[in-house]
Amino acid sequence: MPLDQVLETAEKAFHLYKKAPAQTKASFLRAIATEIENLGEELLQVASQESNLPLARLTGERGRTINQLKAFADLLEKGDWLEATIDPALPDRKPLPRADLRRMLFPLGPVVVFGASNFPLAFSTAGGDSASALAAGCPVVYKEHPGHPKTSQMVFGAIQQALGACGLPAGVFQHVSGGIEVGQELVKHPKTKAVAFTGSYKGGKAIFDQACQREQPIPVYAEMGSINPIFVLPEKAEAETATLAEQAAASVLQGVGQFCTCPGLVFYPQSQTTEAFLDLLSQKLSESAGDKMLHEGISKNYYQGLTRLLAESGVETLVTAEEDVLTGNAALARTTAQEWLKNTALQEEVFGPFTLVVTYNDMAELEQAAEVLLGQLTCTIWGTTSELASAGNLVDTVREKCGRLLFAGVPTGVEVSPAMTHGGPFPATSDSRSTSVGTNAIKRFARPITFQSAPQELLPDELKDQNPLSIWRTVDGQFTKDPL
Repeated sequence: MPLDQVLETAEKAFHLYKKAPAQTKASFLRAIATEIENLGEELLQVASQESNLPLARLTGERGRTINQLKAFADLLEKGDWLEATIDPALPDRKPLPRADLRRMLFPLGPVVVFGASNFPLAFSTAGGDSASALAAGCPVVYKEHPGHPKTSQMVFGAIQQALGACGLPAGVFQHVSGGIEVGQELVKHPKTKAVAFTGSYKGGKAIFDQACQREQPIPVYAEMGSINPIFVLPEKAEAETATLAEQAAASVLQGVGQFCTCPGLVFYPQSQTTEAFLDLLSQKLSESAGDKMLHEGISKNYYQGLTRLLAESGVETLVTAEEDVLTGNAALARTTAQEWLKNTALQEEVFGPFTLVVTYNDMAELEQAAEVLLGQLTCTIWGTTSELASAGNLVDTVREKCGRLLFAGVPTGVEVSPAMTHGGPFPATSDSRSTSVGTNAIKRFARPITFQSAPQELLPDELKDQNPLSIWRTVDGQFTKDPL
């Protein structure tokens, strides 16, 4: 189908889908989850063949995909995500009366979703971006990722089954294939109202620029990469040298380093424990058996990025990765804070099992590094209780650089929950106010509208005095389900 027709179909579907009751949309999301589950082991086998990911990892990813669809269904039934807010008229207020004001969120319209290479299920066809857009009431035009086309088609088939079972128009979810030109046309099309993307900085920035150059610019929610630094404080480094090295190594190696939350940067104090930390980290990375990366293009980019970074002045290679067509072998390098501070190239993401250890001399130098750090999805500060209590300046600075700030554990592993923020300041994402994981992701695809002095019959049911939907709403500052 020509792309013009695809977007026309999506717009027509929007006018019907946005009016569907919340329960219908919730049933649709649950039906997608059921149909994906019904695909059984065949889906996992196909996804593994296309992505080189192990079946155990894909089993967990399928569970995450199903659970986040159900989580959005639950959110729709509760209704509080709409932020329905009523400020009743105050005609006798002095010095000026207040008009009746009623506000809630409404869907934007057709959303273009680009699939991610590293999550063929949870960040692709029926992944978080699609699920949150559909939950918001927006039709989805999904751009297939070329790394796992068969997997994508299977999931699309499941979505089509769910559409039919729920009596919804086929235009609510459409699937397109093609190269860069197809993606560009989708972004530039006037009927596209928002875009969601997970991938490289180059790809995300190109999409963002195209959207801004439209006659009517649209929001682009692009996750574009992150090096997820770990800041190790001196007392913690001395007390838990071996444990910290093991934790860092395990996180770097997880998924062959192909997580957007892989810690590609570790700030470590220059002290008596420095060499012990580096030796153990080197040992753990050297002993790891390389594994297949997602596809040859990912592997090629990994080794090219690694070569560029290791050639920078002041960088010492500690673990060398032997280049392979498909296998991602771990690598490790070190430099000093002085060198890192004067070279922004050392902040570039190397997507794969690699990390750069930056040694610093004192807290002033560490805080200086935090000041110049670019935007990240995550930042982690490892410190003792007493260290963290006195590290207010560092915490305040680092907080402004990321979407999720950890004080224990490692950044790999993202919980799908209302409190999760998977986003961050540019260049980690194109909009630091949003998250692509968790139920708050729904708000990317909605906008607020206020009704002033509106007749009851023209108001949405959610904003009427006698609310027939029993959703949660705020009336004159009080959160309630009760009518006015």
